[in-house]
Amino acid sequence: MVQVKEFAVEQWMDKYEHSAKYNIAETCCASISLKDLQELSEDKSLSPLDLATKLTYGAIRGSERLRGTLANLYSVKTPTPLSSDHVLITPGAIQANFLLLYSLVGPGDHVICHYPTYQQLYSVPTSLGAEVSLWKSKENNGWKLDIDELKQMIRPNTKLIILNNPQNPTGAVIPQATLEEIVEIARSSSIFIHADEVYRPIFHSINPMEPDFPSSILSLGYDRTIATGSMSKAYSLAGIRVGWIASRDRSVIETCAAARHYTTISVSQLDDAIASYALDASCIHNLLKRNIQLAKTNLAILEKFIESYRWACEWVKPRAGTTAFVRFSKMGKPVNDVAFCEMLLDRTGVMFVPGSQCFGEGEDFRGYVRIGVVQETHVLEEGLEALTKFMEDGYEEVPVVKKK
Repeated sequence: MVQVKEFAVEQWMDKYEHSAKYNIAETCCASISLKDLQELSEDKSLSPLDLATKLTYGAIRGSERLRGTLANLYSVKTPTPLSSDHVLITPGAIQANFLLLYSLVGPGDHVICHYPTYQQLYSVPTSLGAEVSLWKSKENNGWKLDIDELKQMIRPNTKLIILNNPQNPTGAVIPQATLEEIVEIARSSSIFIHADEVYRPIFHSINPMEPDFPSSILSLGYDRTIATGSMSKAYSLAGIRVGWIASRDRSVIETCAAARHYTTISVSQLDDAIASYALDASCIHNLLKRNIQLAKTNLAILEKFIESYRWACEWVKPRAGTTAFVRFSKMGKPVNDVAFCEMLLDRTGVMFVPGSQCFGEGEDFRGYVRIGVVQETHVLEEGLEALTKFMEDGYEEVPVVKKK
C-alpha cells in the first residue's frame, strides 16, 4: 500500500482556520462573490452563468473557452504560441500537481524539488517510490537558489525538477536569469521541469521592467516544461475549485488526461463557466489590479509591524505571491513556533502557520511562521493589533527551542 506522509500544513489549516478569529494564515487573495466578480467586469452584458445550460459532465478536458483563454495567457511574449490542446483543466491546482506527479514519476526515478515549498511537491513523489532531493534556497541570499548545487544534484536517473515560482511560504521569486540556467541544465539531460505557478501573477514588489522579473516556465523555449496553476490564489476564487496543467509537451497532457479518467472525470460546468468569465479580457485586468493593490497595501502594514518588533522578528521581504515567512526569536534563540502559534491562537484568535511543522524537514525553520498578506485589510490590521498586545503581554511566556 502506498504510504503518504501526513500533509502537515493542510491538517493545520483544517484544524484551526474556521475557528480562528483573525485568520492571517490564509494564502488566497481575499475571496470574492459572483456579485463582486460582475462588478469588476467591464462588460456588464456578460454573465458568469447561463442558467439554461443543461448540467452534464461538460467538456471532459475543460471547455474550449477556458482552455483557449489559458493558452493565450501562456502565449504572451513567447516565440511559439500554446494551443488549447496543451491545457488540461482540473479540480484545483492540488489535483493538477498530484495528477502530474502520479503520471510522470515512480520507483527508480530521481526528483529534485525547490525547497522550502508546499509539502505536496516533495511528499507525493516520495510516496510514489521516487527518490527526492531537496534543492534548498538560501535565506541569507534572499531565498535564492544556487545553480552549481543543481548541477551537482543531477543524476543519470533524474526525471523531474520541481519549482515553485513565486515561492510558498517565502514570497521569493526565481529570477529570470536563474530560470534560463535551469532550463539549459534540464535540456542538456532531457529532464522535465514542473513549475507550480499558483501564485503567479501576484507580483507586488517587482515589476515587469526589472531584469529579475520571471516569465512563466512555458515561455523559455523548452518543450519539456509544465506549469500548474489555479483560480484559488491569485484570482480569489478558491470556492470554484478550478486548476490546470499546461505543458509544451502534448504527451504530458495526454498521459495526465488518461490518468484523470480514474478520478474526477471532469470539472463542474458551473466552475468552468465562472473561471472563464473571470479570465475574460473584460474582467481579468480589474481582478488582478484589485489583488495586487491589496497585496501592496497589506504588505506595507505587515512591514511596519515587523520594523516595530525587530527585537523579536525578522524576514526577507517577499517580492510576490500572498505569503511571508517570518522568524520569531527571543535573545537570539528561535521560539518554539508550534507553541507560539498555539498560544497566540488560544489567547488572541490570531492564526499563523508554524514553519517547522508545516514546511520543515528535520530541524529546518524552527521559529518561523507563515503569514498570509492578501486577505481583507481589516482582518490583517485587527489581527496584528491583537498580536501587538500579545507581544507586550504574553510573548515572554513563549518557549524557545531547546538544544538537543
